[in-house]
Amino acid sequence: MSFASFAFYLFALSTIIGGFFTVVGRNPVHSVLWLILSFLSAAGLFVLLGAEFVAMLLVIVYVGAVAVLFLFVVMMLDVDFAELKAEMAQYLPLALFIGVVLLMQLGMAFGVWSASEGAQAARRSITPDDVSNTAALGLLLYDEYFLLFQLAGLILLVAMIGAIVLTLRHRKDVKRQNVLEQMYRDPAKTLELRNVKPGQGL
Repeated sequence: MSFASFAFYLFALSTIIGGFFTVVGRNPVHSVLWLILSFLSAAGLFVLLGAEFVAMLLVIVYVGAVAVLFLFVVMMLDVDFAELKAEMAQYLPLALFIGVVLLMQLGMAFGVWSASEGAQAARRSITPDDVSNTAALGLLLYDEYFLLFQLAGLILLVAMIGAIVLTLRHRKDVKRQNVLEQMYRDPAKTLELRNVKPGQGL
C-alpha cells in the first residue's frame, strides 16, 4: 500500500468517525471538537486530490471561524441541553426516516456514477500541467470573471452592512461612552477639590 492510499484511508476514516461522534455526542463541546476533526480530515482529502486551495479555505473558514464560533457560543451560552435533548427525542423517528431516505438517494446516485472519458482532457485544457490549480483559479477569477467577483464582494458587503443596521438598537437606558466628550471636557468644571479635616467624612 502506497503512502497516498494510506493517507486516503486514514483521512476518510477519521472524517466518518468525526461526523458520527458529532451527531451522537452528548456534550456539545465535544461535538464541536469532533466536527473540527471532520473538517481537518476533509481538508486532507482535498490535498490528496490536488485541490490545496479548497483545503486551505476549509481550514481557514470552517475550522478557523465557523467551528470556533460554534465552540464559543456553546461554551458561553447557558443552554439547558437536557431539555433540548428531551424535545429532540420525539422527533427521532422522523430524523431516522429522513436519514434512510438520504442514504438511499446517495446509493442510487453513486450506483450509476461513472467518470466521463473527456473530463480529464477538459480539465487539463483549463489548467495546464505547469500551473498549479491555485494559480489557475486566481488567473480565472481575476481575469475572465473579475467584474463578477468584485460584484459578489460588493453584494456581501451590502448584506453585512444591512445586517448590522437591522440589528442595531439604541437603548436610552444604557449608558454609553462618548470618547470625544471625555477628551474635550474642562478639568476645572469637572474636578472639585475639598479640604477634608482628619476624622471628618465627606
